[in-house]
Amino acid sequence: MIGIMVVSHEPLGTALIHCTRHIFGRLPPQLAALDVIPDEDPQAALAGARELLARINDGSGVVVLTDIYGATPSRIAQGLAAAHRVVVLAGANLPMLVKALNHRREPLESMVEALLASARAAIVEVPPVQPEGDDDAQR
Repeated sequence: MIGIMVVSHEPLGTALIHCTRHIFGRLPPQLAALDVIPDEDPQAALAGARELLARINDGSGVVVLTDIYGATPSRIAQGLAAAHRVVVLAGANLPMLVKALNHRREPLESMVEALLASARAAIVEVPPVQPEGDDDAQR
């Protein structure tokens, strides 16, 4: 099963993972977060990320989600990337994480394609709710 890691600015990764417990009723296996704290040594954070990666990777590969492309957490995550084994995607959010958890038994490449497609469609403007009986809403 594909492992999933979130590498992000503190406390986003841990918060996202805690949300999965709410959604799935339990903490999914092979899921980890590395919250990068302000002024943390990037090399020390990368070493910690490599340890986490080794714990969640059963050989099926890992998807690493990071928050802001180019920021320190993203550069740390990029240090984990390995062709056909560890894929890093920027723009981490809860819908992306849930999608990843639901597709983790697919081949790594298929999962990444599904995540990219869903991420592009996940940000939508939510229309205002029309009050009941509003005549303008019925026209």
